[in-house]
Amino acid sequence: MPDSQNKSAPIITVIIAFAIVYIVWGSTYFFVQAAERDFPPFILGTVRFFAAGFILLAWCAAKGYRLMHRPQIKTSFIVGNLLLFIGNGSIIWAEETFSSSFVAVLVSAAPLWFVLFDKRNRAANFKNKNIIAGILIGFAGVVLLFSEKIFTGLSNTSGLFTTIVLTVVIAGSISWSVGSLYSKYNAEGNTMVGAAWQMIFAGLSFLIMAYCVGEPTHFYITEIHLRAWLSVIYLVVMGSLAGYSAYIWLLQVRPATHVSTNAYVNPVVAVLLGVFFGGETINGLQIGALAMILSSVFIINFDKYKGR
Repeated sequence: MPDSQNKSAPIITVIIAFAIVYIVWGSTYFFVQAAERDFPPFILGTVRFFAAGFILLAWCAAKGYRLMHRPQIKTSFIVGNLLLFIGNGSIIWAEETFSSSFVAVLVSAAPLWFVLFDKRNRAANFKNKNIIAGILIGFAGVVLLFSEKIFTGLSNTSGLFTTIVLTVVIAGSISWSVGSLYSKYNAEGNTMVGAAWQMIFAGLSFLIMAYCVGEPTHFYITEIHLRAWLSVIYLVVMGSLAGYSAYIWLLQVRPATHVSTNAYVNPVVAVLLGVFFGGETINGLQIGALAMILSSVFIINFDKYKGR
């Protein structure tokens, strides 16, 4: 990705970045659950983000970018923990118990949090009928898409535990939104260097948490199957190096409400992958829900609002 400090970019580059965030991140739901068959959640986060962070930092060093800039390090520490440790970590933890479909519905509230917490553009966002309509239509579409699985997931768990998971995932979604906005308005230095440090700091937090909950005591690397390793490699290369870097870059060149629509498109991609490659079926209600979601993304992304 080019340097985003000028806050503008060629439209083709923006389209490619959106395609990566939409499609690649939609596929990571499956690979997270596949990796968690052998990896405890916090060790998985440690391996994924340390690997991606150091690989990206090495690439930045080879390109001659400035790696140590105190304001950027501070911002990266905050953003890495808000987005990747709390935001992404809540999803990794929740998917140990609930299906990715159920978690996707909770995460799909993210665009609403973006509108609420984007102080600079809050008034303009709430006055914009297209943005509000798009957010509401998109969220309703996600709920319809997974309505059957939502009730199944809720019926298979205790009320107290369900409440805890709901609270954690919603808190993680809010953290993701707040961290994204903080990154957008406090970016320092090269975007890719910042993304690398964010992943490294997140990996460190995952490692600390893994030891706090005792994961290393019952984790044996020799028992990891090839499928889990391949899933981790995909999460590192596609989910983090490609997807996360594209997301952080998009925050600098597009309105936050536009970038947040990945929370709607990712579940759609996950469902379509299941239909085409997993032998899953899709009914008329779900097709209608998909149409609602895609229309909401069109409404939001092609709105004339130019707020940054």
